Amino acid sequence: MMRVLVTGASGFVGGALVRRLITEPEIQAVAGVRALAYAPVGMACDFLELGNLEDGRLEAQQLQNIQVVVHAAARVHVMRECSADPMTEFRRVNVDGTLALARAAAAAGVRRFLFVSSIKVNGESTPANSPFRADDLPAPMDPYGVSKLEAEQGLLQIACESEMEVVIIRPPLVYGPGVRANFLSMMRWLHRGIPLPLGGIDNRRSLVALDNLVDLMVCCLEHPAAANQVFLVSDGEDLSTSELLRRLGLALNRSAHLWSWATPLLRTLLRITGRAALIQRLYGSLQVDIDKTRALLDWAPPISSDEALRLTAESFRMNAC
Repeated sequence: MMRVLVTGASGFVGGALVRRLITEPEIQAVAGVRALAYAPVGMACDFLELGNLEDGRLEAQQLQNIQVVVHAAARVHVMRECSADPMTEFRRVNVDGTLALARAAAAAGVRRFLFVSSIKVNGESTPANSPFRADDLPAPMDPYGVSKLEAEQGLLQIACESEMEVVIIRPPLVYGPGVRANFLSMMRWLHRGIPLPLGGIDNRRSLVALDNLVDLMVCCLEHPAAANQVFLVSDGEDLSTSELLRRLGLALNRSAHLWSWATPLLRTLLRITGRAALIQRLYGSLQVDIDKTRALLDWAPPISSDEALRLTAESFRMNAC
């Protein structure tokens, strides 16, 4: 029986992974939480209190009998940043906390450390039909992406200095049942029938369904070819913003009321209203190449984009009622 510790078990990705691992007969899932008082209700697994990882107080003996650690906890990209020094805060959690956990894991004899990183390590955008690849030179543009890259570099150094293997996965935008942030906002707009000035956008963006990401993570728990590798992941189909809205509308049983508005005017309006960051997300391309992931791991996304959108929309409708 392989014991797998998952941090961030109360989060979107970590929680989904724990729920999947509970169904695997040869795996015993252990949910890592900051304090037992924060343990998710109804999650049928063991819990391990880790405290504040960034404090560096975690001891190796706390990770005894753990074979694999999946680190999904992080300070994520913050839409409305309140910190006076965001870079320091991102480093404190995403770098210091990650490496403290990894050092304790290596000292405890943990066999493999799987790190959920971000495509932001590669950069913010790609030219059309020139996707990011796993072995491209990193080019993060914001504190979140920089902190993820620094954590990756520290983990690979620990792997060189110990017997613990490291696996790094860089997902793009993750969606699925329970998704929040901008994706949830899009579903609300479509569900209410709000006309959107987003027709005719000819970009390409890679997304990854939560089920597809979790499936890859499970594959990487033991696959021998995954050791000390970086993998990109997606649904294997890239969509324009306009096409995503149309398909999401169909999944919601709503027509997407899209109309085209002159791009320069909309860009100006977004800047005036303090939403300049949306310009890249709506109009820019961000594609990832998952050929390495497919070839090295003999892996393919188990569900299609349309099926994943259907499941996401179904969950949204149930909770909207």
